[in-house]
Amino acid sequence: MSHFLAKASLAALLALSSLPFAGSVAFAAPQTDFVVKAQYHRPPVRGCSPMQAIRKARYSGLRDVRISNITPRRVVVAGRDRRGWDRMTFANARGCPLMYR
Repeated sequence: MSHFLAKASLAALLALSSLPFAGSVAFAAPQTDFVVKAQYHRPPVRGCSPMQAIRKARYSGLRDVRISNITPRRVVVAGRDRRGWDRMTFANARGCPLMYR
């Protein structure tokens, strides 16, 4: 019977000593909220994309713009302006710099 009382008192002591930890865990729970922000991976732009060349040509005044030719060094787009058919050549580099019109 003495073993039972010793084990029961040890269990009660452990239960009472764990109460302060349970309270601090309960109060710490609202403080651990955090916001996860979505991060999207954008592939690096190596050269002039055809869509970017079309956008720049439209901004410059060409209508009905189409890709005419793409080479490792240049992107050629053709379209119409107020005088007729015209062509713009962009360098196949980041930012699509205009080579000639």
